[in-house]
Amino acid sequence: MMQTPLMISSLIVHAARHAGDTEIVSKRAEGDLHRYTYRDAELRSRKVAQALARLGCVAGDRVGTLAWNGYRHFELYYGTSGSELVCHTINPRLFPEQIAWIVNDAKDQVLCFDLTFLPLVEKLATLLPTVKHFVLMTDRAHMPAQTAVPNLLCYEELVDAEDGQYAWPEFEENTASSICYTSGTTGNPKGAVYSHRSSVLHAFAAALPDSLGCSAKDTILPVVPMFHVNAWGLPYACPLVGAKLVFPGPHLDGKSLYELFESEKVTFSAGVPTVWLGLLTYVQKNDLKFSTFKRTVIGGSACPPAMFDALENDYGVEVIHAWGMTEMSPLGTVAKLNSKHRDADRATRRKLLLTQGRAVYGVDMMVIDDDHKPVKWDGVSSGNLVVRGPWVIDTYFQQPGSPLLKIDGRTWFPTGDVAAIDENGFMQITDRSKDVIKSGGEWISSIDIENIAMSHPAVHEAAAIACRHPKWDERPLLVVVPKPGATVTREELLSFFDGRIAKWQIPDDVAFVTELPHTATGKLLKLKLRDQFKDHQLPSV
Repeated sequence: MMQTPLMISSLIVHAARHAGDTEIVSKRAEGDLHRYTYRDAELRSRKVAQALARLGCVAGDRVGTLAWNGYRHFELYYGTSGSELVCHTINPRLFPEQIAWIVNDAKDQVLCFDLTFLPLVEKLATLLPTVKHFVLMTDRAHMPAQTAVPNLLCYEELVDAEDGQYAWPEFEENTASSICYTSGTTGNPKGAVYSHRSSVLHAFAAALPDSLGCSAKDTILPVVPMFHVNAWGLPYACPLVGAKLVFPGPHLDGKSLYELFESEKVTFSAGVPTVWLGLLTYVQKNDLKFSTFKRTVIGGSACPPAMFDALENDYGVEVIHAWGMTEMSPLGTVAKLNSKHRDADRATRRKLLLTQGRAVYGVDMMVIDDDHKPVKWDGVSSGNLVVRGPWVIDTYFQQPGSPLLKIDGRTWFPTGDVAAIDENGFMQITDRSKDVIKSGGEWISSIDIENIAMSHPAVHEAAAIACRHPKWDERPLLVVVPKPGATVTREELLSFFDGRIAKWQIPDDVAFVTELPHTATGKLLKLKLRDQFKDHQLPSV
């Protein structure tokens, strides 16, 4: 058989040839709507590769991006990786000190950024000694008259200066293509480096019918940012199948998203639960419906059952529950039913669809006890979840040692999640190992508590954390953000748990707050909550 390497550039070439006139629509940071095609994107990506070479970039150099989901960011994905550079997407929601640390750790040679982030880069520029060129991702008309960024370059001028006469090179498929850093809730963020091989294989897996089910008939709007684990692989999977792409840019409020969904006839989207909270609040408040939106994948953290029911029952949107990690590129499991469940009753189907689902082909998983012994797949027995596969990292960038475990002669990555797997391979995350509540030697799932609380009509968002207890070591505290205009008491919420969970698992107390802290990728920041309530006194009775 031919030994043709799996190249990221082959995805955009395929789209340009076989879906050349399919649109890519972007709501720009400048505020307007931009349209062009895959054919245009491939040509401009080649010009980006030429421009970066003209700036002195050589194979292996890292090119950083501080950018929203948009066509220019998309071009940088392909112009960098396709020319044997490494695309380094940086999360702008991190603390400035963390961003500087990440850029310096990666030794980025070029930093490309959207207009939104000009003030941030002006503050950071003197702290980034490896960056030789700063590129503002806009045209000459929107370039600032004065700026503290040294020798600021204009993205559109760099692209326009090239002729596009560039042939995508072929090289070893295990060459690094991109790097994403974990959000770093403890210590400094760590880099996960992906290869061309791993990224292309991941795109194939994401597009499968029983995975995300991407199709040329779809119009796909990734709300999940391109700086969050490569938008879960959608910028690669969409060109692979030739789907129309819609990028929302920085306009992520409920109203802006809804209008873009409707005007561009979006059929499929992806995002974390906090995004859908905002969109649902907007459509509910304004008594709106979706005309074309039929499927969404929800990941990043568990989808609350109340959100699942609202999307499915009230708006006819199929919820695809998925799980993964930065270290997994990120796709691991997807909740899609087997043929045997076709005639199952509604309750059975709903229960399975609310799990994290089955492993997609390419990912192997196992639950182990503290002695690294496999735990039975019975849907009840839980333990530490470990994974392996061709798009799972084996080391962190520039970090000593390896996080991998050797079990029965094979290497496995420890996810840090506590999970159970049933006999059909449906996996259920019961907690993060650091978030589990251990009361009297028994584990209590914070996710179960949060899901029940979120189903109360007056609750907007909820988190369950462990509080110290003199007798039971730890007991659950429920922290709640009420819906705007709603009132609910501690007693009402605690009584709401009766009959929905074992009595000994019901929280001992409720704390009301105006907002919950989140990580830069939208996950609940339990570490900060635990610190905030470390001196909380639980009721004695």
